[in-house]
Amino acid sequence: MRFLVIGDIVGRPGRKAIKQNLSHIKQDFGIDFTIANGENAAGGNGITRDIARELLNSGIDVITMGNHVWNKKEIYEYIENEGRLIRPANYPLGNPGLGMNIYNKDGVLIGVINVSGRVFMPPLDCPFRKVDELLKSLDNKVRVIIVDFHAEASSEKVAMGWYLDGRVSAVCGTHTHVQTADERILPGGTAYITDIGMTGPRDSVIGVKKEIVLEKFITQQPRRFEVADGLTQFNAVYIDVDVETGEAKDIKRIFNVE
Repeated sequence: MRFLVIGDIVGRPGRKAIKQNLSHIKQDFGIDFTIANGENAAGGNGITRDIARELLNSGIDVITMGNHVWNKKEIYEYIENEGRLIRPANYPLGNPGLGMNIYNKDGVLIGVINVSGRVFMPPLDCPFRKVDELLKSLDNKVRVIIVDFHAEASSEKVAMGWYLDGRVSAVCGTHTHVQTADERILPGGTAYITDIGMTGPRDSVIGVKKEIVLEKFITQQPRRFEVADGLTQFNAVYIDVDVETGEAKDIKRIFNVE
């Protein structure tokens, strides 16, 4: 089964890149199931009900989130009722929504897990122990498992890859908006990449207008960030998984600019 996992969608330019690229990339790679990180899809901060629906209607099967999940208040109710939108599972008990869900695609059960890192990030519950807990709860019929690890530190992401090697089909890092060149199949059969990258404005500082960020760095004064415009980039990975064993057979980076 062939998966497409898309890096952080940033604002309107990111949604434009989805419209321009998703259909033909799915066709070119024979994609069966698509996952995208949407935590920056609404103006670079959070997601709204309408934008989530727009992305789902565009051909994305599951939207994962991250540290900006609660930035738009309307999402609290929506995430409770939309199983195709999941948030980091290691938020404390009592938060709405799911951190893991199971999807049936042509008779194949697919587990999608979203967890957030803790290094240089909000102090959530331990992502390693949380994934252990979630994996133990799964029926053994669920052999295909994709993990979106939304984290800042490369070391924490690499550690998660090794921790889950042989237990999940793929560990895909998100959050930094910079695509890394370390995609590989780990010895136990888990596809891994430290960060998928960003789907959004290319000529920017990780999605924000470069002039604003430069001024902030130079003056050290607070600035209101705005999503950049211009050319868009589409960052994703293609992953081929053996549905009988859950092992990944191939992983390829995708980086398109339009």
